[in-house]
This record gives sequence, structure tokens and C-alpha cells, in this order.
Amino acid sequence: MVRVGVVRSALAGMACAAVAFGVAPAAAEVPSVATAGCGSPLSDREVRAIAALSDTSTLSGTPMRRLTDVMDRHHRITDILVKHRDRRGLFLIGLDLSEQQAVMPLQRDPAAFVHPAYAHAVSSELARRLLVDFHREFTGGTVEPHWAQYFSLAADCGISGARVAMAGYNAHLTVDLAYSVAAVGGRAEDADDHFAIVDAIAGQGLSIVDRTKTAYGVDIGPLWRFYFLGEGLDSLVGQGVATGPMLRAADDGYNVIVFGNGLALQNPAVHDATVGEIGTLHRSAETAFDVLARLGGL
Repeated sequence: MVRVGVVRSALAGMACAAVAFGVAPAAAEVPSVATAGCGSPLSDREVRAIAALSDTSTLSGTPMRRLTDVMDRHHRITDILVKHRDRRGLFLIGLDLSEQQAVMPLQRDPAAFVHPAYAHAVSSELARRLLVDFHREFTGGTVEPHWAQYFSLAADCGISGARVAMAGYNAHLTVDLAYSVAAVGGRAEDADDHFAIVDAIAGQGLSIVDRTKTAYGVDIGPLWRFYFLGEGLDSLVGQGVATGPMLRAADDGYNVIVFGNGLALQNPAVHDATVGEIGTLHRSAETAFDVLARLGGL
């Protein structure tokens, strides 16, 4: 997936070459950071604000303090993007709601977790990883492939908003969550706390669907139910897509597989194979979204 910053650099090089040979370069329409989300353009000040808010080098303190700070930053970035109906906020608007209404109340409850240190740390790391790629998006850096997919879809105004939003949930929960479990040294005994956090997010499904529809006029309901509940898997049969990973996730439980991948990443003997499995699961979900969006006209 080619990012805007890379394309911009390449075009600049071609322009210089054209000038050197006395040829006027043809105008090329490359979306700027301010306009890449299909909504009304962000101001330079707003672009700088998002870049600053997503700068993780300014985070400090305990995991709980960092978590509170990061989720406040998510909220402020969401406000900017939604105000412009910038489609890069299609995932953030649901995430922000679940963080404010479910995740943070859970995190502040001293009796909610068996191992509060793990719960605080994994949520903080997961939230931080999101900021890293948003910072790269808004500063011309190289975005990781799973988030490059999201930003690329958001920039294509002909693709449905529901499809864009679910690319964000897939990147966040299939890829970033597994790596977050590994980064904080998650253990098998952390499973109950891990599932409590993910269930808190999934439990906000109806509210997330409603808020997304109100802010963007986009109905993510069908794809959301597919992702979290496995609804519609039968419609993929015969469509020529690799449904094996998704079918296994439906049988074994998607959350169980993601958590297991986070544990496996910490084992050098299976690390590389697990990286491949995470990539395959992410791509399989993306393919399934494409097919379901086409079949459902989403």
C-alpha cells in the first residue's frame, strides 16, 4: 500500500527532473494530509494539533496515567475529524465511545480485574499503538500496513464508510491487540481480564452503530455483527475467498485466537509463524469485508 508521503516524494523527484530537462511537469492530484479523508479540509492548525496529540514521545507516568492521557487524546482527535466528516474518524468515533463509556469505567474499578496491572498496561499499549500510526499519517511517516489499509480506504471516497470503519476495528483488534499483549508480557492467567476489556468494547455495539450513523450517516451494523458475532459467514461460502481463518475464528472464538497470538509472539520458537498468522487473519477479515460489502451493497 503506497502512502501519501511516499507518493509526494516521488512526484517531487519527477518534477525536479522535468525542470532540469526544460519540461513543465504535469499537475498531479495527490491528496494532502488535510484532504485525504474525503470530508471538508482540515486547517493547518488542526493538522498540527492532531500531529501533536498523536505524538507518543510526550506520554509519561504510570500505565493508568498514560492510559487516561491517551484516551483523552483519542477523544480530541475524534472531535476534530468528526467535525469535518473526515473519514479517518470513522473508526475513532466508535472507539472513543467505548473507551469513555465502557473501558475507562472498568479500568477505574478496583474490583474489575484479577490482575489490574496487566489490564492497565495492555489497554495503555493498545491505545498508544493507535496514536503511533495516526502520528505517521499526519506527519508524512511510514504507516504500518494494517493501518495503511485503513487510511487508504478512508481516502477513497467511492468506498463505503462501513467498509472503512471496519478496517479500523480489524487493524486495532486483530493486529494491534495481539502485539500489545506481547509487549506487556501477557500471560495465560491474564485471560479473564483480557476478555473483560474486549467484551466491554463489543458490548457497546449498538451505541457505536448509532453514533457512527448519526455522525457520518454510515451504518456499520451488518459488518460489525459479522466481525464480533460471526453473522453472515455462510454467505462467504462459494465466493472464492479464503474463509479458513475466519471459520476457525468463529469456531474457537476470535478473542481467544487474538489473545493466543499475543502469548505466542513472546515465544521465539513460534514468533515468526505467529506474525504470519496475524497477517493472514487480518487479510482474511479484510477480504471478507470486501465480499460482504459487495453482497450487501454497503
